[in-house]
Amino acid sequence: MGNLNIAVVGTPGYAGTVGKKGTVTDMTFYDHKAGMDSFTLIEPSKYPEKLSSLFYSVAMSEFCILVVDKIDSFLGETIVMVDSLGIDKGFIILRNYIQPEQLAPILAGTCLEHYEYREEDPIKMREELIAMAKAAAKQPGEGSCGSCPVDSHFNVKGVGTVVLGSVIDGYFRKHDKMKVFPINREVILKSIQKHDIDADDGVKGDHVGLALRGIESDELDRGYVLTTDASVKMSRSVSGKVSLVKYWPTPLKEGMVLHLGHWMQMVPCRVTAVDDGSDFRQAQVTLEMDSDMIHKPGDRAIMMYLEGGKLRVLGSIILPRDRFFSRIQRVLHWEQTPSAPRGTPQHGHWPVISASADSAFILRV
Repeated sequence: MGNLNIAVVGTPGYAGTVGKKGTVTDMTFYDHKAGMDSFTLIEPSKYPEKLSSLFYSVAMSEFCILVVDKIDSFLGETIVMVDSLGIDKGFIILRNYIQPEQLAPILAGTCLEHYEYREEDPIKMREELIAMAKAAAKQPGEGSCGSCPVDSHFNVKGVGTVVLGSVIDGYFRKHDKMKVFPINREVILKSIQKHDIDADDGVKGDHVGLALRGIESDELDRGYVLTTDASVKMSRSVSGKVSLVKYWPTPLKEGMVLHLGHWMQMVPCRVTAVDDGSDFRQAQVTLEMDSDMIHKPGDRAIMMYLEGGKLRVLGSIILPRDRFFSRIQRVLHWEQTPSAPRGTPQHGHWPVISASADSAFILRV
């Protein structure tokens, strides 16, 4: 059974000509199934009013269809979002006599510049997407190690608590024990459905309904994560080098209130420290979040500034890795800081690892 999650962005409405309308929130889902294979089209129905609608739609997807009927700032922001999330496979559909050469300068240097152009033919598109979904069919490996962020949740009479979402990473199976972040609750995965058909497993890319035992629907919220992956963690702060998009015009400032996006989360945060160095687009920053961010070590989060006017997507930052790696990074940074002699503490912390001249790591116990 193959499935493909596809963000349909740019001009709204095209997804409804290709798939059957399903769940509607700040995103609208359209499904199509042929035999055992299917695809899900995700349209950001509240964009541009809500940037989160665009972020969630693209973050849940592996493929993108960009529909262009005019070239404006919202198209530019959409392209920046898709590029920041690294969706490097997709199609472009042009309307209103717009030509590829008009779009080329905007796409240059982004992962969208290699997208393929398609005619606006819903039947041919449906056939091509189903063939792609079939070719992309994935099988679960041994054991269980996967995660599913919560998009929506509700109670079903006779079934209990049900969660809808997309498997963002790995795979899991019916009857697995899963941990619910951020509340650290263990639940039992009673059953799995894909497009209203019972299934034994959920694999990365599957849009699933999960019936849970051990938790009530009102204990859940959008952005919570169900996982069997022991590496999933929570962080309240992140320090590291940002990668700002080339269109962002000004340096970050201490006190700025941003939002960090990851999986189905958009968490407010505040810039508490900035070191621009020689390039403000590669600044070293510290961000303190209002609530815990759920992630795997070393995941990338998207930085957004909702007061940014025509461009609200700033760039990205790497979320904390495991503790050992983070200490190595921190000490290497200290070693390269002229104002911090080797072995001296900064911000009340002593380094536990140092880097010698030949880059060998020495544990100080």
